[in-house]
Amino acid sequence: MNRLILADNQAIFRAGAARVLALEDDIRIVAQCDDIARLVTAMEAARGAVILVSSSLRPNIPSLVLQAHALECRFILIAENNEQIPDETAALPDGIICRNIAGPELVDCVRRVARGQRCLQKPNITTMQSSDSVGTRVRDRLTPKEMQIVALIVQGCKNKDIANQLGTKEQVIKNYLRSIYDKIGVSDRLELALFTIHHRVLAEAAAKAGNLLQMKSA
Repeated sequence: MNRLILADNQAIFRAGAARVLALEDDIRIVAQCDDIARLVTAMEAARGAVILVSSSLRPNIPSLVLQAHALECRFILIAENNEQIPDETAALPDGIICRNIAGPELVDCVRRVARGQRCLQKPNITTMQSSDSVGTRVRDRLTPKEMQIVALIVQGCKNKDIANQLGTKEQVIKNYLRSIYDKIGVSDRLELALFTIHHRVLAEAAAKAGNLLQMKSA
């Protein structure tokens, strides 16, 4: 059994990754952490586990990798989609994946690292920008209001919170979400958030919409 610790401050990604990995008979998630202190405690309690650590937690990678290996843990770094990893840093973890990794590739990486192999998927900004035709197509389908709602969904807001921020009723937000789901081809808010995170063009457009909304509210 491969024991796994997820450490990421993006709850949506943690939930999505956990849902994918929990389906595998040979993988068991023993802890989920949203900061480094909790991660260290979890590693000490689950020696020999595979740990997935997001770079958004700002870990001291050399120190944390050393600590993980001392506890017989294997270390996989989750890099942001547009992040460039220096070669000297990339040489330290047992694996590096991009946040937009697909489910089957995530499972394969965990298994390979658990077997003692290395698994490196270094980010490539140019490739992502040129190949993300799906993200571009979806971005162009959504209205500015729908994009604001997507931004708030990614932030983890509930329908009531979104309605309050947009100055409308909760039922109106539900109607918007049905339209968004149909345009994107997802069935719920978790799938919507994961789809957005996995498509950099769409994620950047949502972030821009969210920033504009915050400026208007200020």
